[in-house]
Formats: sequence, structure tokens, C-alpha cells
Amino acid sequence: MSNVILKNSAINVVNLEKSVITQEGTLTILKGINLDVKQGESVAILGPSGSGKSTLLGLLAALDTPTSGEIWLDGVALSPLNEEQKAALRKQKVSFIFQSFMLVDTLTALENVMLPAELAGVKNAKEKAQAMLERVGLSHRLTHLPKQLSGGEQQRVAIARAFICEPTVLFADEPTGNLDGVNGHKIADMLFELNQESHTTLILVTHDLLLAKRCQRQLVMDNGHLQEDNARAVVSTPSVAPDILANAKEA
Repeated sequence: MSNVILKNSAINVVNLEKSVITQEGTLTILKGINLDVKQGESVAILGPSGSGKSTLLGLLAALDTPTSGEIWLDGVALSPLNEEQKAALRKQKVSFIFQSFMLVDTLTALENVMLPAELAGVKNAKEKAQAMLERVGLSHRLTHLPKQLSGGEQQRVAIARAFICEPTVLFADEPTGNLDGVNGHKIADMLFELNQESHTTLILVTHDLLLAKRCQRQLVMDNGHLQEDNARAVVSTPSVAPDILANAKEA
């Protein structure tokens, strides 16, 4: 793979496979994955439960190690890195948004947003955290603990935390999955607005077809294979369509 491609890409994946050993033998979760995501691009990964979406996300984010194949994150090959080096790379280039918010219960909203900035040595972390919380409409909730916030407010704190260090890649795993339709729509609006403003690469794992269609590209994970297609073709994929359509109707 040429250096030119790597310079223009946030993520490159070549012949990626992931297998695990079970009582029944070897189970191959991901099969021959190839992927090129450009800098600043938004990509949705769709598919039914158990299709390998979250496994792929963990590999792309350097949280897990593939059985074979190679991943480049912002031009850095992951396979030669040890765990300490991967952690340093994640701190420098990656942020996450999860379905379950993943806030620290004993920290205020402001302290939760400040935390990654302080760990990364960002100057004026408090001022930047205050600005991010104001950007997501929570300037009046700075001193509130997570348990004092609604689900939508907690996810807004998580979004502010994800963007404070200006990551190269943001991985979002079902970011609206724990929210009702109204709050989910508001969170999606906020996520895509900040994504466009910051030119961060967004990798979004979701069951929600309507949310996926807001990304520039939609990929389908089906039986361990990653297929690239438009939203209409996603719905027509036999083993994927029922699961996705059910979620779209509930949204």
C-alpha cells in the first residue's frame, strides 16, 4: 500500500481476520476485511446483532488484536505496537462514544469532560471543557454528577468529552441506542454538527438505518464479511434487512 494512500487516509485495513477458540472449535468472526476510510469521512457500519460490528470497531481502535491482516491508523501500522504504544496512540488520535455513556459517576460533568484533556496534557483543560459543555448546551450543568443528569444530558457530556482533544478518529458504538426517539435525534444532530466542524473521521456502528444514512458511506457487516453499498442496497440484503428495518420503525 502506497504512502500516498496512507497520507490521505485515517484508517486502512488489509485482509483483516479475527478468530476465537470456542468449545466447538475455531470461530471466525471477521473474514477478509478490506477498508479505506479517508480523513474527515463519516462511515456507518450496519448489521444484525452478532455480525461482528463491535469486534471490528475494537480492532480499528487498537483495543484488540486481529488474528491476521493489518490495520493502519492515521498512517501508523498497529501490528508492530505493544499495548503501551497502542494506548499512547489512542490517547493521541482516538475518542469514543458508547451507548452506555461511560461517565465517571463520582466526577461532575465538567470534570468528566476535563479528564481526557488533562491526561493528554492539554493546556487550559478546564476552560476548554467549559466551552465544549456550552457548545452542547450544558453550561448550566457543569457541577452536576451523572446521576443528576438525564440520559440525553449524559450523552451530551460524553460527546463533549469525545471532541475536547480534537481526535483524528471518533468511534461511536450505538450512540443513540439508550435514548428515546426525540433525544436520539437531538444527539445525532449534535454529533454530526461537531463532526463536520472538526473534520474528524467518524466510524459509527448502529442498527438504525436512518442514523446510518446521515453518514457519507454505509457499510454492511454480514456473516463476518464487510460489504460496501448505498442505503437502499443495505435494506435489500436478506440477512440484514429485517433487523435494520425493525430498528428503523422503532426510531
